Amino acid sequence: MRRVEANNVADTPSRTFRNAASSGQTDQPSSGSHPALSFSRAYSLALAPQIIYSRSALLQVLVSSKVYRQLEFQALGSWYIYSPRPSHEETSSEGGVRPSNAASEAGALLKVPNGREDIFSAENLDLRAKRSLMNFLRFVADFENQDEQWNAYRERSLPDFLADQYNIPQELHEPLLALTLSPDASKSTKTEYALPRMARHLRSIGVFGSGFGAVIPKWGGLAEIAQVGCRAGAVGGAVYTLGTGAQSISDLANDSSNDASSLKIRLSDGSAVWTSLLVGEEDDLPQDVEKSHERRVAEPTVTHLSRSISIVAASFSSLLPPVAENAPFPAGAVVVVPAGSLVPAVAEGPDSRHPPVHIIIHSSDTGECPDGQAVLYASTSATGEKGFVLLKDAVDHVLQSLEELPAPTVLWSMQYEQMATATPAVFGGGGSTNTNTDGRVMLLPPVPLDLALDDRILESVRSVWEKIVGEGNNGFMVFEDREGAGGEDGGEE
Repeated sequence: MRRVEANNVADTPSRTFRNAASSGQTDQPSSGSHPALSFSRAYSLALAPQIIYSRSALLQVLVSSKVYRQLEFQALGSWYIYSPRPSHEETSSEGGVRPSNAASEAGALLKVPNGREDIFSAENLDLRAKRSLMNFLRFVADFENQDEQWNAYRERSLPDFLADQYNIPQELHEPLLALTLSPDASKSTKTEYALPRMARHLRSIGVFGSGFGAVIPKWGGLAEIAQVGCRAGAVGGAVYTLGTGAQSISDLANDSSNDASSLKIRLSDGSAVWTSLLVGEEDDLPQDVEKSHERRVAEPTVTHLSRSISIVAASFSSLLPPVAENAPFPAGAVVVVPAGSLVPAVAEGPDSRHPPVHIIIHSSDTGECPDGQAVLYASTSATGEKGFVLLKDAVDHVLQSLEELPAPTVLWSMQYEQMATATPAVFGGGGSTNTNTDGRVMLLPPVPLDLALDDRILESVRSVWEKIVGEGNNGFMVFEDREGAGGEDGGEE
């Protein structure tokens, strides 16, 4: 085994990622009984992976901007809940419980009902529970127009709402909470947070095919979308300097020899560029610029997430069947380890109930790893050493719960922390985008740490777009076909 320690996951300092450590069997040759890592370029890993729901506004923008032709998306399949109780019951694969090794102390993986068909075919649910669940799902589909039904529960927990209003059994609370991808335990997840996210999940099912409601980009996740966007920008005349940051920014408004609107940006490679407008996230800009422009009027809010990436020698075929008739084979699945469901090895005492852990499984069909392997992206709101121990424990328990031969083997893993800093208010700012006092430096809010892409990201981008080009400029992200921006031959595919 080889262990590598680093302060950041990149060579350059980052205010987004920190405390990275990796371990892997990089020096062990591959054999039939001892699988090993392939060469480095066989992998394409994402530091902050997110799933994209089928009704996401991003997909509409990819179509209107004409860059969708260079992208390929794959179905994300079923949601599973980890249960520490071994399952001795024999149920159908559609019935909500996957068969598990009863002798395994790791427990079992239970399939979360994904719709009406799953609910009616579930043998582990009685008729009363099925009726209650169907009534609740009908409510969620139109919850915005039934404010009187849930308004009194806005600030109360989702389990309180489920039990009081729909008599949903307690054992179904965690599977329903899994659909929200909430980083908090069920008792800490408010109803007003959960309902929109559950509606997003349910409304997305069937948009692009039977049974599934979310997709993942092939060949590297959201980074692939960024790369395709950069390629399209280059065709339109944009210039990129990769691996280069901004070291300092000078205001030249008082310099009579320059345009009164100019900003001089000194790059990390020593070169300089001049611009009339500067757009970026807080992590993109020098820290001294934040002070000189006096953007903040309140202390920022910092949120943390502990993450891990595990390359595993396993196909996970038992978790990736087609989710419905005539549905495509999914390239991924979601496993939720509910709060407190693991042996409390990460902490003892009254604070030993750990937060949930979410594990997104990407098979080799995503192009992120060689055949016969998969990538597991795990995350939890627990931070520090406690968070890292919890992530490893969760991944180990999930792997032990599988009935696959040979047994899954972790070939390489990395653990790190991700941070997001939100500035509450800024002088001269408005809406979802902050600006400095003269409007020439525009600060985009940080990307939320959600596991599903948040459409509010596009709202902040649209705000900057309208400030730069005006509101009536042929629509947001609407482009005509341009030579070289289509397929590999420059035309449409």
